[in-house]
Amino acid sequence: MFWKSQGGGGGPWGSGPRGGGPWGGNRGGGPSPRGRGPQPPDFEELLRRSQDRFRRVLPGGFGTGTGLAIVVLGILVIWLASGFYRVLPDEVGVVLRFGSYNRTTQPGLNYHLPTPIETVLRPSVTRVNRTEIGYRNAEGPGRGQVTRQVPEEALMLTGDENIVDINFTVFWVIKDAQAYLFNIRDPEATVKSAAESAMREVVGETPIAQALSEGRGKIETDTQALLQGILNVYNAGIELTQLQLLKVDPPAPVIDAFRDVQRALADRERLRNEAESYRNDIIPRARGDAVRIKQEADAYRQEITARSQGDADRFLSVYNAFKAAQDVTLQRLYLETMEEILKNSNKVIIDKSAEGGNGVLPYLPLPTLGTGTANISPPAGAPGGGTGAGGPASGGTPSPALSVPPLRRQ
Repeated sequence: MFWKSQGGGGGPWGSGPRGGGPWGGNRGGGPSPRGRGPQPPDFEELLRRSQDRFRRVLPGGFGTGTGLAIVVLGILVIWLASGFYRVLPDEVGVVLRFGSYNRTTQPGLNYHLPTPIETVLRPSVTRVNRTEIGYRNAEGPGRGQVTRQVPEEALMLTGDENIVDINFTVFWVIKDAQAYLFNIRDPEATVKSAAESAMREVVGETPIAQALSEGRGKIETDTQALLQGILNVYNAGIELTQLQLLKVDPPAPVIDAFRDVQRALADRERLRNEAESYRNDIIPRARGDAVRIKQEADAYRQEITARSQGDADRFLSVYNAFKAAQDVTLQRLYLETMEEILKNSNKVIIDKSAEGGNGVLPYLPLPTLGTGTANISPPAGAPGGGTGAGGPASGGTPSPALSVPPLRRQ
């Protein structure tokens, strides 16, 4: 080497005044080897020392082969014991043998062949999973919920070619763990894509006015039924528990104008209902009045007809009686007519025999005649009349007027 050709010892740094490389001399105090550099570690020596330490750890009387056997046996026991596993009450255990489905285990302590022969998956079958479509909830800086809209999922076309902004949530559970793990690759993405597709189909058949008002319940029901059918076709092992519409609004740029239109439509519907109510009040009342007037007219017609018929029958009966006995009938008619005429009038009857001869002046109660309360004397020759004790000729009180009873009809 170059440094050896220069007559120096102790390596490329020379011997120096203290000798022995760059750190100077032999720190152990012994003779420093000259002409040799740093030596590499002796691996055989390291291995021999490790074996000696291992023999000292083993109990006395055991050779190297026996100790290794014990170690291997311990490792085997630990490996076999790793097959014990516990399934929680809300889980089921799905055991895979070399990556293929083997069996399903129930909650509790179970055992499977250690890895890599068998492995176990433990999905939760009672937890309600939540899939959000049209929006995402995230934790905000103040530990609050921050909602972020996803327009590419939320904007949908209605049946009358309007655009509506819909946010909804799907709640689902695992019904069949084997189908859930092996028939679909990404359950969350599958549920989201199928739910969005089902909602677009249902909304595409619904007018926007119905979707914004009373049609929300029908949209939820139809979408849930359609989505469950899609997942059943996929044999996804998923069962829907609820589909909830959170927001159904027009797009944000036109929502104010749309609300004005909806208010106008609501006013039109209100006025129409008021007009219908007024019509429903007036028309039945007018119909009732018409029926009442018609019934009154019919009753009047029947009354007039019956009265006319009665008068005609009475006239015919009188005529028939007149034909049978004309004299008697004429007298009876005269008397009945006079009775009808005079029954309500004041009558004064003066006896002809009291005039002049005896100088008797008949007393006429003229002041009381106007009131209709005077007593009238009967004609002469009648009971209580003439110049009898109660007649005017004798100065007594006038007697009541003579009443001629009507003749009995023959």
